[in-house]
Amino acid sequence: MKKEQYLEARKGLLAEAQALLDDGKLEDFQAKTAEVDALDQRYETEAKAQANLDALTDKRSGADISGAAVSVNGRVVATMGKEAGDEDIYDSGEYKRAFMNYVCRGTPMPERFRNADANTKTGDAGVIIPTHTVQKIYEAMENTGMILPLVTHTTFPGGVTVPTSSAKPAATWVNEGNGSDRQKKAIGGITFTYHKLRCAISISYEVANMAYPVFEAQFVQNVAEAMVKAKETAIISGSGTGQPKGILKETAAGTVSIAKAAHISYKDLCAAEAAEEDEGALWAMTKKTYMNEIEGMTDENGQPVARVTYGLNGKPQYYILGRRVVIVNSDYMNSFAGTVAADSVVAFLYNFHDYIFNEGVAMTVKPYVDEETDDTVIKAIEICDGKSVRNTSLVTVVQKGTA
Repeated sequence: MKKEQYLEARKGLLAEAQALLDDGKLEDFQAKTAEVDALDQRYETEAKAQANLDALTDKRSGADISGAAVSVNGRVVATMGKEAGDEDIYDSGEYKRAFMNYVCRGTPMPERFRNADANTKTGDAGVIIPTHTVQKIYEAMENTGMILPLVTHTTFPGGVTVPTSSAKPAATWVNEGNGSDRQKKAIGGITFTYHKLRCAISISYEVANMAYPVFEAQFVQNVAEAMVKAKETAIISGSGTGQPKGILKETAAGTVSIAKAAHISYKDLCAAEAAEEDEGALWAMTKKTYMNEIEGMTDENGQPVARVTYGLNGKPQYYILGRRVVIVNSDYMNSFAGTVAADSVVAFLYNFHDYIFNEGVAMTVKPYVDEETDDTVIKAIEICDGKSVRNTSLVTVVQKGTA
């Protein structure tokens, strides 16, 4: 398939998908977007095959094919580099060495690695992190984070309205031969915007002058730790202005209030469970709240309410009335205190699958040198957003600041 044919066909499918979305035909819309994905995959496969064929032809004629590349929608899908098997230009040994030199020494990236379409509006524009390295970063973030592994991750472009179901149709019992009323499923939408997450990390002079694997290990650890805290804080309590909107900024489906100067009781936990109808919901609170208020609590029959088990990795796993508890960083939300000046959410129930965290643009970096320490400081930048798409599972426990 020629590029012109591919682009024309893709444009037509996207127009059809938009029309279906406008008409509220969600199932047909999803089927149409699947056709777009299939078309992209087909063209990418054909492009790679053509690149391989051209390489064999050029090799036969003795032409220099070093650096030749094939792009799909501006993204390189096949390259004929000097190292055998390098299909991803961003994962080639040559690109990794250039990336390390750029980060550690400020050496400009070679012209063939620069994105001609890069946004030059801001001085924060940097270079793309090598593919394998950025995969390690996301893996480290998943392992390090408490909340990130639980939420739904997407990669929609910013500004795109994603349809969501705002109501569930109901089934009805009918007599034999009779039908039931047709139900139109109400369709809502959620729009992701562009929020820039920026963190500065430091690579020591010694690490900067070691081999790439050592540099990569240190780089991955530093970026992951810095990004995780910022993302998880936003997921829990983000304002929604210039950053993702946090779960606790949404309107809860149910609230259990703890009177001023009182403590969380077994009755309060039962009230929260009664308000929670989603079996997939988890408790979330700080360790201080759990240990001071929940651990050691018993029901009316003297049975322990809380339970702590240990997984295969030896880490404790916390439960309340059989429901798992996610222990969150004390920077993410408030802990239960003796008294509070204003109403404060100290625990909540929520199905974290209902929160979508969207990472629409690849993570990039831009370095500079701290002249005082000779350390290389790296600005890691990512464009992302997040929102709760369904709040029916959100039940909060609020410590009252007034009587």
